[in-house]
Amino acid sequence: MDFDFSEEQKMFKEAIRDFAQKEVAPIVKEAEEKETAPVDLFSKLGKLGYLCPAYPPQYGGGGLGKIGDCILVEELARVCSGITSGIMVQSGLSTFPILAHGTKEQKQEFLIPATRGEKIAAYGLTEPNAGSDAAAVETTAKRDGNYYIVNGSKIYITNGQICDFVTIAASTDKSKGSRGISTIIVDKSTSGFTVNKMKKLGHHSAATGELAFDNCHVPVDNLIGEEGKGYRYMLEALNGARISHSARSLGTAQAAFDASLNYAKQRIQFGQPIGKFQAISFKLARMAAEIEAARWLLYRVAWLYDQGNECRKEAPMTKVFSSEMAIRTAEEAMRIHAGAGYLAESTIDRYFRDAILFHTTEGTTEIQELVIARELGL
Repeated sequence: MDFDFSEEQKMFKEAIRDFAQKEVAPIVKEAEEKETAPVDLFSKLGKLGYLCPAYPPQYGGGGLGKIGDCILVEELARVCSGITSGIMVQSGLSTFPILAHGTKEQKQEFLIPATRGEKIAAYGLTEPNAGSDAAAVETTAKRDGNYYIVNGSKIYITNGQICDFVTIAASTDKSKGSRGISTIIVDKSTSGFTVNKMKKLGHHSAATGELAFDNCHVPVDNLIGEEGKGYRYMLEALNGARISHSARSLGTAQAAFDASLNYAKQRIQFGQPIGKFQAISFKLARMAAEIEAARWLLYRVAWLYDQGNECRKEAPMTKVFSSEMAIRTAEEAMRIHAGAGYLAESTIDRYFRDAILFHTTEGTTEIQELVIARELGL
């Protein structure tokens, strides 16, 4: 059994870490304070071939599979989870359906520009009345000649404010339930397509938006794959995205741990560094052990995925474990830093606010546990 990265993967990890420190770290403070996503990072990563590392080189990707994608996400999340979320959606949820089921024309018009960072993509699934119950989408797309007339809304959409196009789940036949859901690409220039900014507790540097579709005329050519197959396409995209999400949780947890370990060595109380007290050292020991466990589970699942395994049980497992671990780690980091962590300008404050979301995105913890239980035959 080989538990080490290949030389190519090691080189990629080093390159991404260097990029994150030089290009991302200096702009995090401003992006968080202004609640804006740095859109130029998409083109910078795209020009280097780093934006969609899992995709084949013929589409502008790096050919590094899910492991490469996880390396990208983990290293970026160690610097900023909010900025990472936009990159993560670009390299997975929003573009994967086009890669897997899109036409040659769709790949030329949408996928390749997205992989190069020339276009920014979003993924529209969640609605006011459809989230965990993904099959309950109320957005409709009715066929009218060479167009679909799209009506409805989407909420909590990462990249929603800055996207050039959004891949949406819409019902093309309400009578068929989940079998009537289709996946359609909506260009931002489409008349009737509007976006509103959404303010959040954390992830301030993620461009989250509420999307509205009012009689949007979308060309039939923008249908991905077949009508009625959108629910299956969505599940495929979400399964891979849950693995990538685990990498974001891991990166955030690692950042919180590193900051806490450093602080515990420097903060003096009662004549010695607080890390010398068992109350603190035991916290750090537990944090380190859980991070290590999450890392090995994540990359094993990513490896299985790259071998062609659907990972219908393993992807939810790593998502549950890593998100729970990241939240515990961020909370312990707050306890170790005490008042210093509670300050608004503290990075610990940001890690804590960002980590709380990990329970929810790409399917709540409860939904992941439901999927795991079903895969166990329960």
